[in-house]
Amino acid sequence: MDEVRYEFGFEDRFDRVLTIDPRTLEADVDDGEFNSAAGAITVKIVKAWRASGEFPATMMYAS
Repeated sequence: MDEVRYEFGFEDRFDRVLTIDPRTLEADVDDGEFNSAAGAITVKIVKAWRASGEFPATMMYAS
């Protein structure tokens, strides 16, 4: 697996893409703006991966 990708955004408009490299856990976003929302969802996804050994198919996060 080269990378995992998640669409994310606000409400029902998932207009951004987060990409995580499973080998390094390095994360990046398609628009280049790695802000607090991108950081928060990355942490949540990585915690789920560490707990189960697999990247989740979906993830919900609300602040």
